[in-house]
Amino acid sequence: MAGADEAGRGSLAGPLVTAAVLFDLERLTLSDRRALSRLNDSKQHDEEGREELYPIVMRAAAKVSIVSRCVRGIDARGLHVTNIAALRAALMRVACPGSICLVDGFKLPDFGYEQRAVIGGDSRSAAIAAASVLAKVTRDRYMRRAHERHPDWEFDSNVGYSTPEHRAAIAANGICPLHRMSFASIAYQQLAL
Repeated sequence: MAGADEAGRGSLAGPLVTAAVLFDLERLTLSDRRALSRLNDSKQHDEEGREELYPIVMRAAAKVSIVSRCVRGIDARGLHVTNIAALRAALMRVACPGSICLVDGFKLPDFGYEQRAVIGGDSRSAAIAAASVLAKVTRDRYMRRAHERHPDWEFDSNVGYSTPEHRAAIAANGICPLHRMSFASIAYQQLAL
C-alpha cells in the first residue's frame, strides 16, 4: 500500500513538499502497527507529535520519497500543475508492481500503477497520513531554517502560511524571495508588485 500527500499548498511562501510512503503490510511488525496507529492527518497533530511520528514512519516504511518544488517553479507552472507533478514524482519512486497507490483527494494522470483517489485520505489511510506527516515535517523544518535568512517574516512561527502576523510582516517589509507571486492573496494587495 502506497500513499501520497503534500504540504504547503496553501502557503504564501516557501516550497511545496510532497511525500509518498510505501508500507509492506506483511513486513510490518506488531510494534510497527502499534506505533503507526497514532497516524492521522498531519494537521491533527501538533509539531511535537509530528516530529515523534517522523522517525517511526521512516523506520516502518518499505520505501519513502520526498519531493520539493521551489517557489519559482510554482510561480512559473502554477500551483495545481506543480502539485500534480510532484505527487506523481514522489509516488512513482515508491510504487511497485502489485502495490495499490492512494492519493489524497484525486487521481494522478498517466500514472501506470493501480491507484485510488481517497477523499479525506490523510485521516482514512495510514499510508497517506504517513506521507502527510513526512511532507509537513520536512517543509516546516525548511521554513524554520529559512527564518535565519529572512527573520523579518517570522517563518519560524508561521512557516509561510497566511497568519495575521505574517500578513503584517508583508505589509511592513514587503516580500522576500520565498514569497509566491502567483498566489493571489489579500496580503499582497497593499504592495505595488
